[in-house]
Amino acid sequence: MNAFAVAGAGFLLAVLWFDLMFDVQTRRSAANVLPTEVLASISAYYRRVTTDAYPMNRVVALVMLLTLAVIIGEIISAKYAWWIGWGSLLLAGSGFVPTMMRTVPNARRLGMATDAPDEQTRLARAVCRDHMFSFARMSIVLCLQLIAE
Repeated sequence: MNAFAVAGAGFLLAVLWFDLMFDVQTRRSAANVLPTEVLASISAYYRRVTTDAYPMNRVVALVMLLTLAVIIGEIISAKYAWWIGWGSLLLAGSGFVPTMMRTVPNARRLGMATDAPDEQTRLARAVCRDHMFSFARMSIVLCLQLIAE
């Protein structure tokens, strides 16, 4: 089971890494409204990964659910120290809920590029912030799962 949790966390970290390659553009500009070319770049990326990539864009949600299921299985089997399973579940679960409820809808909206530039800037910065926290959480989950072996 542990190998599946490691694989799930690793896959999700890879996805977050690709997202962050576009998100970091929001950090380079201190302006209240991001430059048009930055918004266009970020918007085009999120249009591709949230809308145009259907049905493959569903794989991320599936991996999230499977990773949680495997972690719950680890807790039930009690094969590893309690803090590894519960810590992994707390960290992963606390990231997956806001991802599905806030980050994905914000990314979809950003990908549509129908909002005013100031609103697109707010969305882009919110998505970047969410992804940075998710990357940190999933890095810890991966470390916990790796020390379980």
